[in-house]
Formats: sequence, C-alpha cells, structure tokens
Amino acid sequence: MILPIVAYGDPVLRKKAAPIAKDFPELDKLVANMFDTMYGASGVGLAAPQIGKAIRLFVVDATPFADDEDLSEEEQTRLKTFKKAFINPEILEETGDEWAFNEGCLSIPGVNEDVFRCPNIKIKYQDLEFNEHIEEFDGLLARVIQHEYDHIEGILFTDKLSSLKKRIIKNKLAGISKGKTNADYRMRFPDKKMR
Repeated sequence: MILPIVAYGDPVLRKKAAPIAKDFPELDKLVANMFDTMYGASGVGLAAPQIGKAIRLFVVDATPFADDEDLSEEEQTRLKTFKKAFINPEILEETGDEWAFNEGCLSIPGVNEDVFRCPNIKIKYQDLEFNEHIEEFDGLLARVIQHEYDHIEGILFTDKLSSLKKRIIKNKLAGISKGKTNADYRMRFPDKKMR
C-alpha cells in the first residue's frame, strides 16, 4: 500500500526516532508498504519518519543507480541486487575523505544540492527477524544509507548545506511545507491551508 510522504516542515522529520521492539505490530507489512511507497515516488531510500512514524527503520533499494556507466561492473552488480530494510541501525564508523554528490529527498521535492559525506561506513542493524548484522558499505550505497540514517536522527540533507545555500532555498522550503510543490506522488503537508 502506498502511503503519503511527509513534507518538509513536519515536526516528525526533526524527531530522533525511537527503537523498535521485537513485538512491534505488523512490522513486515509496514516494511512492504514503505517499499511500495518508495517505488511509487521513484526513490532509492525511505525512512519511517517520512511516512509519519518516528521509529528507527529505513528501507533502501539502490537498483536505479546500477545503470550509471561511470561505475565499475562490480559496483553496478552490487547496486543491482541491493534491497534491504534496516531496523534499529547504528552507524559505528564513517571514514575516508568526504566527497560531494547531488542529493534530493522525497520529503523535499524539487530541491537537489551537493552534499559532502564520507565514502565508507560501518553499520550495525537488525533484519526483519531481529538478527543483528554489522556490515561495511562504500560509495553510493554508503551515501544512501547515511542519508536515510540522518532521517531517523532528525537530520535532513538541507542541514548539511552552507549558510548561503540555506538562505537561497529558504523560500522554496517554506513553500513545500505549505504544499506549493509539484511532486507526482501523495504527500502530507504540515502547513497547507484547507480550502
């Protein structure tokens, strides 16, 4: 089931998300709905706060990045097969020289900016059966995971921009929270006036 995506300005996007207990009701259904919602909006990642739930969960499917011809064959193959839900994740390490990549966000449609992030991460998380994993990721996968992880920490990619860039997009962000955007997927706007 496709759920509405929460727009910039909603307080849930600024909350540090709570851990998920093993008895969380219908978690597998929620994860399936999150994948459906993400695909419906042509995204590569979606965090629970983006559907209004302040819990430590995000999903990633990096398949769309696999078509990038600048990537090695090995990385294309890895991206093509990467689909995962991260429950109660904790980034343990971020290493390497930060690099810029143009990021966007389903909660902030129409805004894309270069964001600097470390190329390598080590993350601890649980799968749908609550088995714990510690894995290392690099490149685009690391970036997508860092972006989604920020969401469960109450951080948006726009927070990582220079003060000048923030001033430039300030009015656009205010417009998004009021529903002044052309997203081609369902959204929930915090400041939209009902007619």
